[in-house]
Amino acid sequence: MRIRIVDAFTDRPFTGNPAGVLLLDHDTFPEESRLQSVALEVNHAETAFAHRLPEGGDADWALRWFTPVTEVAMCGHATLATAHVLRTTGAHTGPVRFATLSGVLIATPHEDGSLTLDFPTAPLTPVEVPDGVAEALGAEPLTTFDTGPNTGDLLIEVADEKTVRGLTPDHKALARYSERGIIATARAEDPSQGYDFLSRCFFPNVGIDEDPVTGSAHTALAPYWSERLGRPVLTGLQASPRSGLVRTELRGDRTLLTGHAVTVIEGELLA
Repeated sequence: MRIRIVDAFTDRPFTGNPAGVLLLDHDTFPEESRLQSVALEVNHAETAFAHRLPEGGDADWALRWFTPVTEVAMCGHATLATAHVLRTTGAHTGPVRFATLSGVLIATPHEDGSLTLDFPTAPLTPVEVPDGVAEALGAEPLTTFDTGPNTGDLLIEVADEKTVRGLTPDHKALARYSERGIIATARAEDPSQGYDFLSRCFFPNVGIDEDPVTGSAHTALAPYWSERLGRPVLTGLQASPRSGLVRTELRGDRTLLTGHAVTVIEGELLA
C-alpha cells in the first residue's frame, strides 16, 4: 500500500500543513486501532485514509482522518491532500465526493493546480470569555465565539496582527476551554501583502500544540471575517512557522476553501 506525505495549502515543499495520505486497496476500512497506529507512526497533524465506494452512490470515496492520538470529525488540509493524490495519480478525475463524518465533502480541481473544498460553514455562537483563557493564550480576547460541533473550537479575536504572531500560549492550560482548541485571529495589518486576516490554531486536545494550516478553522474564520469586512471572498494567512494561505468564499451554509498542495514523500507501507 502506497503512503504519501503531502504539504497542503501551499505550492512549495516544506511549507503549509503536511498530511499522510493512504489510498486503501480494499473497500472497507481496517480496524480503528490499525488506522490509529499508522497515524501515530506518520506523526503529522492528520493522516487521511480513503477507499473507493461503489458507483452510483452519493459519494465516490470514503474518507477518515486521524491525528496521532484520535480520529477527528473534519479536516481540511488532509482532504485537500487526498484530493491532490487522487488527481496526480489518476485514481480519480474531476470533482471528487468524499463520504465523511461531516457529511459529503466535495473537492474540485482547477487548471492552475489548485483545489477547492466545499465544506459546511461553522455556526458561530458568541460566548462569554472564559475565566483564565486570556492568561492561557497570552493575550486579551476582544470577542469569543463557539464554532460548533464539526470543529469544536473557540474562535478568539485579539488586538492586532502583531499580537497573533507573538502568541506563546500555555498549551496545557488551553486544553480546558474547548473540545479541540483555540483559533486566535486578527485583521491583516496590510492587506496589500496578499491576505485579509491571519490566524494561529492551537489544538492540544487532539495532540497538536500548533497546527500549521487548518482548513476546518477557516469554515469559522470565513463567516466571521466576511461579516466584519463586508466581502464573501477573502484570503487568510495562517501564521505558523510553516505558514500557508487559504482562499475562502462564503456561500451561506457552505464555505469554499481553495489552496494548492505538493507531494513531498512517496513510499510503501510494509507493516
